[in-house]
Amino acid sequence: MLAERCRSALDASWTTGERAGVHYAYTRPSPERYRWQWYWDSCFAAIAWRHFDPARSRAELETLLAGAREDGFIGHTIFWDHPLEGSRRLFYNVIDHDDPMTSTIQPPMLAFAWRIAVGDPALEPAVVAHHAAITTQRDLAGDGLVWILQPDESGLDASPQFDPIWGWRAQGLPGFVELVHRNRALRFQIADIRAAGGPVVCEVLTNVLHGLSRLALGLPSITPALIARLYDEPSGLFLPTADPPCGARIPLTWAALSPLALPDLPEPIGRRLVEEYLLDERRFWTPVAPPAVALDEPSFSLREHFDGLRRYWRGPSWVNSAWLLWLGLVRLGYSAQAAALAAAVTRTVAAEGLREFYDPFSGSGMGAQDFAWSALALELADADLASPDAASADAAPSS
Repeated sequence: MLAERCRSALDASWTTGERAGVHYAYTRPSPERYRWQWYWDSCFAAIAWRHFDPARSRAELETLLAGAREDGFIGHTIFWDHPLEGSRRLFYNVIDHDDPMTSTIQPPMLAFAWRIAVGDPALEPAVVAHHAAITTQRDLAGDGLVWILQPDESGLDASPQFDPIWGWRAQGLPGFVELVHRNRALRFQIADIRAAGGPVVCEVLTNVLHGLSRLALGLPSITPALIARLYDEPSGLFLPTADPPCGARIPLTWAALSPLALPDLPEPIGRRLVEEYLLDERRFWTPVAPPAVALDEPSFSLREHFDGLRRYWRGPSWVNSAWLLWLGLVRLGYSAQAAALAAAVTRTVAAEGLREFYDPFSGSGMGAQDFAWSALALELADADLASPDAASADAAPSS
């Protein structure tokens, strides 16, 4: 059932065509709601496609590369089949209305996805050039970590972790359009935006995926730099840092745990993240884990809209976050808990279909239909973690 639902959704979202003599083939994140090519959605879709058609995995990622500028930069969203139009011009990160893609990024994970779904990314000059461009343009401190200029560059959009940093200009609030317009006037150049008062942010998940891509390319690890800059020893959490500094408390979201996906994260740090936070039923260990925001946070909510404003990433569970944290559980030897998390996610996707996100308690599907990256459930379903106590009640709540 799970494989059938995933294949059907991926097939329904697959689109091909040609723009200005360039052939494209990619998976729409959702065939009705999200019709263009989103960078990290395509990376996740390529990983899922390897279970059915590896040629489509390659085509998906090569289409991202086909949209790259000469310097290797690839935007957050590429407008292959029709240009940006209507009200989206107000808040999409383009400089001119006919731009072929946005001038902002998403987490630079192409090499990581290429390694999983295609092969060695270091053998592909265009992949190497893309990641070199991101490092050149976004490593503001010279330590290998990349910085973002808007919340949506993290892929986490309206996550409450950004509210103390961007304030009324955070995504989903009325001031976000003003932020986009200010940054557009500065041509989305991060150095100019920082000089104009920013804020610019060194964000955790963005750098986890950046770090995984560097490892996939055989480059030196940035995990030590991530720990030095973003790890808060007293709490045991990874938290974003901003320039200018943000003095307010950062709400606890799953992004604070995302370094669990790094294969070289020191074991003591990883075990703290797992035992003090991920496996805590008062925070993240729900029947369909993990919720996007800790349950004990005031900003936790399962609603997508608040007073007419779209404020998502504030409670529901996402399959991509479950997969990334599951990688850490497996590596650190939490086999029963990893198996229980995987079982809950795969049961939920098989029952509810590929939805954009899920109620972390009931598993009810929420958001867009036929959401491609939820096919990452296949990564969990294929895991060989069978053990006598893998699905025991004390390993994790069941959905």
